[in-house]
Amino acid sequence: VTMVKRVAIVAAGVSGLASIWCCLEEKLEPTCFQRSNDVGGLWQFLIGVTSNPQKKAMNMVYPGICESTSAARSEHLFEEALDDRSIRCKVRLWVIHKRGITLRKEPVFNDEPPSHMLCGTVSIKPSVKFTETSAMFEDGTMFEAIDVVTFATGYGYAYPFLDDSIIKSRNNEVTLFKGIFPLLMEKPTLAMIDLARSLGLPSPQLTCRPTAVKVFANSCTLPTTNEMMDDIDEKMGRKLKWFGQRQTLQTDYITYMDELGSFIRAKPNIPWLFLTDSQLALEVHFHPCSPYQLRLMGPGKWDGARNAILTQ
Repeated sequence: VTMVKRVAIVAAGVSGLASIWCCLEEKLEPTCFQRSNDVGGLWQFLIGVTSNPQKKAMNMVYPGICESTSAARSEHLFEEALDDRSIRCKVRLWVIHKRGITLRKEPVFNDEPPSHMLCGTVSIKPSVKFTETSAMFEDGTMFEAIDVVTFATGYGYAYPFLDDSIIKSRNNEVTLFKGIFPLLMEKPTLAMIDLARSLGLPSPQLTCRPTAVKVFANSCTLPTTNEMMDDIDEKMGRKLKWFGQRQTLQTDYITYMDELGSFIRAKPNIPWLFLTDSQLALEVHFHPCSPYQLRLMGPGKWDGARNAILTQ
């Protein structure tokens, strides 16, 4: 008799709820641990925003949206003004411009610092050394009686709740196979669900169903440690180029879905679809990518996936 594997799921947010369902689908026995009495995580509905000190500014219904849906639309207010050709011209002044980042990075640009530097209200100083009440810079200047110091150096990814023998951050890089499995464990019994930021809601269910649950149920085998490390290095090289050191958890949504789908052989075979179901093939290949596509074939196949894609 085969024993049912028990799976511990930490937190009952969106990822935790998806993990519970995926475990039940694979005949595993999930136990979810949640500190509060509510489920849903960040998606939990609250009448008021309890964590924001400016609650009055955050927990009110958008004005006019209940009385009139047209009040929430503002495009028509500018139609007459934008009809002027002189206003429609493309303005390019001295403000900062950056090309090629629309879908790759999170641009944070501010045009005010250059102006403040020119007029002297903001000065750039080299390395700093602190005493109890002062700051001394490398060029010899010193500021006395300082009350507050603000460090805007950014953050690094770390996992203080896990031992370094399980997972260790490397230069702010996440060394997880497929963004899910740590490499240093003897057996793949730990999975990080939806840690990678793929900018898509189906990601928790996708990362849990095709990889974590399949591996736990012995339906899918992970490569060797060296092969997984090579895969991580290759992916991380592209991420550093696309997103920068600050966004090493970021990944392209469709590429990530295809990658996980291919890993468990659930990615739709487009040439085969063109031969067997041309209507569905055209919809899958040329129309928006939807999670239903990973239910067309392979593990977890759903009979209603075709109709869902054609009627969405």
